[in-house]
Amino acid sequence: MITIRNLLAAFACLFLLPLSTWGQADAAFAKSIRKHRKHYKREFLEDQRAPLDRKGVKKLRFYPPDTAFKVTAAFERATDAEPFEMPTYSGATQPYVKYGTATFRLKDTTLQLSVYQSLRLIRMPQYRDHLFIPFKDATNGEQTYGGGRYMDISTTDIQDGKLTIDFNKAYNPWCAYSDGYNCPIPPLENHLNAPVKAGELEYQKR
Repeated sequence: MITIRNLLAAFACLFLLPLSTWGQADAAFAKSIRKHRKHYKREFLEDQRAPLDRKGVKKLRFYPPDTAFKVTAAFERATDAEPFEMPTYSGATQPYVKYGTATFRLKDTTLQLSVYQSLRLIRMPQYRDHLFIPFKDATNGEQTYGGGRYMDISTTDIQDGKLTIDFNKAYNPWCAYSDGYNCPIPPLENHLNAPVKAGELEYQKR
């Protein structure tokens, strides 16, 4: 005989199973971001040109991992894009070409980011597939570095006209830590009017 208690128990199981699965997925995602950030910190210590030593690396701060800031974008390849010189904060320029445009929704807002390819890096076999997304957002100068942040992706990340963008991996340019570096200035077309509360926070030098 089916009782009200049995029905309630059955419904509870139906709801608890998805919640448990979601919790496990979030935990796995957070673990992957922590691993990514551990590698990111280690790169400072392995590069002699890096602006931070071990003591400085300990001051790096990040937003908590958040799956809401990992989005799937529709990607449109740029056609007939002309090479251009992207200004840097040191006053120098670096040659880039627009590779394409990513369109996505973030917190119910439709946004776009241009994706660029360095004409210097593609000459090196290890960077042949490297793509670059410099951007600014509404958190700059308050919670994050005022000069904007960067993301690195690969041409292989683009599949069937789709591109996954994970803002949890957004990082500061070296100019956020010290002067003397040629850090590209995010082009105006990559200035987002929405806050991106994910990725690296502003560096506190004190």
